[in-house]
Amino acid sequence: MSQTSNQLLIDVGSTYFKVSTNDSIEQHFRDFNKDILDDLLHHCGATINSFAKEDVYICSSANGGLNTLIIGVSNSFSLKYATNIAFNSGINIIDTILYQNIEGYSVPSDLIDVVIIVGTIDSCAGMFGEDLYQYLGKLEYSNIVFVGSEQDAATIEQNIAKVVVLPNIIDNKLHIVEEHLKQYLTNLYQQDIEGKEDIKHLYDITSNQIYPTPYIVNRALPQIDARYSVVNPFILLDIGGATTDIHYSKDLVDDNLVTTNEFDRLVFKKLGVYKSKQSLIFTAKNNEFVYELLMHLKVTENIFDEQSKKATKILMQLAIFLVLCKISHYRKAYINLKFLTINSFVLTGGITKVLSVAEIEDIVGFFYKKILTSEHRPVVVLDSNYDIWTLGVQGDQSCQ
Repeated sequence: MSQTSNQLLIDVGSTYFKVSTNDSIEQHFRDFNKDILDDLLHHCGATINSFAKEDVYICSSANGGLNTLIIGVSNSFSLKYATNIAFNSGINIIDTILYQNIEGYSVPSDLIDVVIIVGTIDSCAGMFGEDLYQYLGKLEYSNIVFVGSEQDAATIEQNIAKVVVLPNIIDNKLHIVEEHLKQYLTNLYQQDIEGKEDIKHLYDITSNQIYPTPYIVNRALPQIDARYSVVNPFILLDIGGATTDIHYSKDLVDDNLVTTNEFDRLVFKKLGVYKSKQSLIFTAKNNEFVYELLMHLKVTENIFDEQSKKATKILMQLAIFLVLCKISHYRKAYINLKFLTINSFVLTGGITKVLSVAEIEDIVGFFYKKILTSEHRPVVVLDSNYDIWTLGVQGDQSCQ
């Protein structure tokens, strides 16, 4: 799909914004002392003003996304299905709770934007009880949605104030039904944007819906080989100032879900290099291999206290290593990808401004050798123009 000449595509990130026309793409480091729209117009006002509002398409990750807690009755179906839908809607999941063990879970300190409750097919009933309602009473949340058995819906509505009840995401054949929950979450994201003063001002220049950037990037992946020499299967790492996202083709996991998506996504909200720098450093210090990696990179842990280009490079390299650890057998908390079958690593986001292909290959090689004890080396592809997102944001065919 080629970008038509009468479209202006804009991506507003936590540290950079990008403006793309048919002829060029501009990238600017954000001035955090300015409103986002004022900053955009300062750098690209003439370009923006030359487009009609209906021809301007915007995606954004600047509002940080929605914090989500998921409560389900099984890891194999309800939690897995709801997690898949949430991630692919551009949502940040702060925790998942297996309902049978709910009394043993601590209460998250974060303000939760949305709680998702899910469990069993429609022919089952009576899954939830007083322990669920007591736990919810301890939470701070803005929205709550039930997407489980229709037979439990009435009881849930009686006991949970302002709950939204949607059709079950699990059909009677144990397949995933994603449309209703995905639309609900997308609309919540839209409302969140409209509630953020500096982001909602962007509607002064567009009449189209503003979508979450991770959702847009995921839409771009089936078309990626039109622009890059990518060999399937591949993963894409989007490493920026606030989060690290990983998009992966579904043939890299054993328990594929029955969905229309070719690619799934995970987000690590606390593995960014600018806004979440301290949590990245904390995670690094608690990884048993990081000090060996620092020695490999010929630096010491003092690099964590430095404010320099070299320190930023090291943090970017650590973000790559840490997220790879989280999706390998080294850490069981997330999915385990078939790393030995991956042929390409694609990297996009703010990292494209900091690291070279060689510096990324160095980290990938260290990970494969140290964690996987393998000499396998996927090809590293760098989205050096930082424009993969433009493949997914084009509104005439993608997002309407």
